[in-house]
Amino acid sequence: MANMEEGLIGQTQELLKAINQTQRELVIGIPKETVFQEKRIALTPLSVSLLIENGHRVILESGAGNCSNFLDQHYSEQGAQIVYDTESVFNADIIIKIAGPTITEVRLMRHKQILLSSQQPSLLSKQVLEGLMKKQITALSYEYLEDEGGHLSVVRAMSEIVGATSILIAAEYLSNVFEGKGLMLGGVTGVPPTEIVIIGAGTVGEFAARTAIALGAQVKVFDSSVYRLRRLQNNVGSRVFTSVIQPLILNKAVKTCDVVIGALRAKNGRSPCLISEETVSQMKPNSVIIDVSIDQGGCFETSQITSHDKPVFRKYDVIHYCVPNIASRVARTATYALTNIFTPILLQIGDCGGFSNLIWSHPGIRNAVYLYQGLLTNKDIAERFKLPYKDLSLMIVANQ
Repeated sequence: MANMEEGLIGQTQELLKAINQTQRELVIGIPKETVFQEKRIALTPLSVSLLIENGHRVILESGAGNCSNFLDQHYSEQGAQIVYDTESVFNADIIIKIAGPTITEVRLMRHKQILLSSQQPSLLSKQVLEGLMKKQITALSYEYLEDEGGHLSVVRAMSEIVGATSILIAAEYLSNVFEGKGLMLGGVTGVPPTEIVIIGAGTVGEFAARTAIALGAQVKVFDSSVYRLRRLQNNVGSRVFTSVIQPLILNKAVKTCDVVIGALRAKNGRSPCLISEETVSQMKPNSVIIDVSIDQGGCFETSQITSHDKPVFRKYDVIHYCVPNIASRVARTATYALTNIFTPILLQIGDCGGFSNLIWSHPGIRNAVYLYQGLLTNKDIAERFKLPYKDLSLMIVANQ
């Protein structure tokens, strides 16, 4: 009996030894964002605590979480190492940030580091790309990151926030406080509800419609896809008017509404510009346009990029809100949404024994890798810069 127990203990110790050999300690660096008006941070203090409990180290640049109301002491209390120079952060094995890297940050990076960040092909400069390739960086873009169901997890999370927030912004600019019409978004007994037109029935459009309906507004949603319209109506309910995009009907709705939200997204390149300057000029005075698609060119001919400091301008007496990064307006909520996605990935990297092992076994994460040890693996980026690229899945087969 004693021999059997000794045998079981021996087997257990061998198993634990094998697991410990597979697991790898990660050194994770979180630099302070330098991109204009980027207020989010990738990890919350509690996420940092979870990573440290699992045997990893976290290096945070001082002040990185301030804009999301997470102070240095909140991170240090959970075990993070706070540093006061950016160079120290970029000594980590893995750099995790929100905005894509600047050329200054690329120069600080070490060879063969791992970079997790946002990186839209349309916003990537060739100088940054070549710098990352030269240093043999393995880089992942949040825009392509997929969950187990095949959904773009980060894009969807941010789209939910942007959709709901866009309606709250519209409510502000309809009020007298911002020299709007003086309307309450929605309606009360005996007073007709405000009319909202949403162009696009994706995640942004769906959550904008949900929020507007909850406030009592009358909502019309336009999209070129009947499938997306049907899905939105099934998810939101029959209290929303839907229509395929027909210029005559769309322009008529825009001219008579109180708020119009442009939420069309292009898979690659520019979003379609559907509302002409002439149509905007015929809208009701003090109506509100919120162009969520402005980072891809915008849905309105009169749109011009604005900032959180000066978010609106007037043209034809119509209020235009064209801020590209709406999610940073509610940076703390956005940070919580992001950390729920990033923390499990970082834990999996450690459990798998490294990032390379993780991407071999997780297609959704592999899909988001646009550079693998300096080799370009993203078709969209390759086509934009007319560079050769390698299929990462074929590289997997070759390595097996």
